[in-house]
Amino acid sequence: MTAVSGAIRFILNGEDVSLTDVRPDMTLLDWLRLDRRLRGSKEGCAEGDCGACTVLVGRLSGDEIIYDSVTACIRFVGSLHGTHVVTIEHLRGEDGILHPVQQAMVDHHGSQCGFCTPGFVMSLYGLWMRDPQPSQAAIEKALQGNLCRCTGYAPIIRAAKAMGDYGQPAGDPLLAERIALTNGIKALADGRRVEIGEGENRIIVPASLDDFAAIYEANPTATIVNGSTDVGLWVTKFMRPIGPVIFINHLQELKRIAENDSEVRLYAGVSYSEALPVVTAHFPHMSELWNRIAGEQVRNMGTIGGNIANGSPIGDTPPPFIALGAKLHLRRGEHRREIKLEDYFLAYGKQDRQPGEFVESVTIPLLPAGEKFAVYKVSKRCEEDISALCGAFRVFVNDAGMVGMARIAFGGMAATPKRAKAVEAALVGKPWNEATIENAVAAFAADYQPISDMRASADYRLLTAQNLLRRFYLETVGQAQRLRREVA
Repeated sequence: MTAVSGAIRFILNGEDVSLTDVRPDMTLLDWLRLDRRLRGSKEGCAEGDCGACTVLVGRLSGDEIIYDSVTACIRFVGSLHGTHVVTIEHLRGEDGILHPVQQAMVDHHGSQCGFCTPGFVMSLYGLWMRDPQPSQAAIEKALQGNLCRCTGYAPIIRAAKAMGDYGQPAGDPLLAERIALTNGIKALADGRRVEIGEGENRIIVPASLDDFAAIYEANPTATIVNGSTDVGLWVTKFMRPIGPVIFINHLQELKRIAENDSEVRLYAGVSYSEALPVVTAHFPHMSELWNRIAGEQVRNMGTIGGNIANGSPIGDTPPPFIALGAKLHLRRGEHRREIKLEDYFLAYGKQDRQPGEFVESVTIPLLPAGEKFAVYKVSKRCEEDISALCGAFRVFVNDAGMVGMARIAFGGMAATPKRAKAVEAALVGKPWNEATIENAVAAFAADYQPISDMRASADYRLLTAQNLLRRFYLETVGQAQRLRREVA
């Protein structure tokens, strides 16, 4: 019998918090501003895009607290059990002066109207703790999820480059708290399940992965919340009820990454940020895509399992994973099964997942030597935007110059992530040359009948998919780089 606690327990700045009455849809931002009167975190967009509500959430990784910048507007209070939440009000320098990040922002005129400033400071504080003298590329990446309408960003970037001159992480007054905080968070991980409320107001925080499997099997209509980057918008934008909710972001068993000589296995709770080093090492062609998924805060929250499980036709990870031949591991109670990832998506809003069954992990085979692979994301903004379409291409060309294998998958072109099997058939057995490519592009119309929506028209999507195949071919034969040099 699993022991049960009746409180969500975490640390807010320097204060122990124990909540026994909290709604499943209570966001961290609303709780901070309305219940705790901590109003430095602002609501700008309520969908995780603008970064004005950015705070840091610390979690244990081994014996160390890892701090992630997150958007409080779509982070639920129920997901905070066993964490340390740091808001702008807690920052301070030595002897009560401004924190180095804050002073750098003042001296370099990084704030004008001030509405977005606390979010920028918190994002930069998270970066400063990791690297007090970051490169411009690292700064721009850390600030992908922060929007400012006043400064033009240049003063903020200058402040970020200089913040290490104002102080180093070793002198951070908050560092002195870390030992006590680490012990405090360890004490919160007492092995008990948390249960609060009843009916639609019920919150469950499982004690372990096995406990979660048993709970979900018994409560198959409950909403599973891991990163909340999708479910958060159900609440803030669509006013949808989400209870009862099972929060699973704390389960270390779902944060595992397993690697061997032939494949990588990512468990469902691994965030985009946590997966990045593995993706970069084994699938370097996916690095650009990975760094264009939302902003830093959302990449810290969003998970691989969530991106797959919700079945969105515009999810960024399914197309490349399908092209690589990924396998999906599903679990219901003690029963596990394995399917091809491409077979998981049945129709719009419908997946091959039984009541009480959840995505446990995905296994991605490594790219065999000699195969060509690329993935392209097309969106209105370069960063922090949802794909209009996302295409992944994988081919093997033998020594005779003939296509021996082709796997092409797209998101945003159909009701589900889907392979372009007619295009593949038009390539296999043919020479890898321009004539073959031009013959194959016509087959896209047999594979996809895209829709027109706010992100792109059907005609644009179809033409872009065709042009991406052309681009992939040119890159594989080395012409794209030459053409770019000539244009420049």
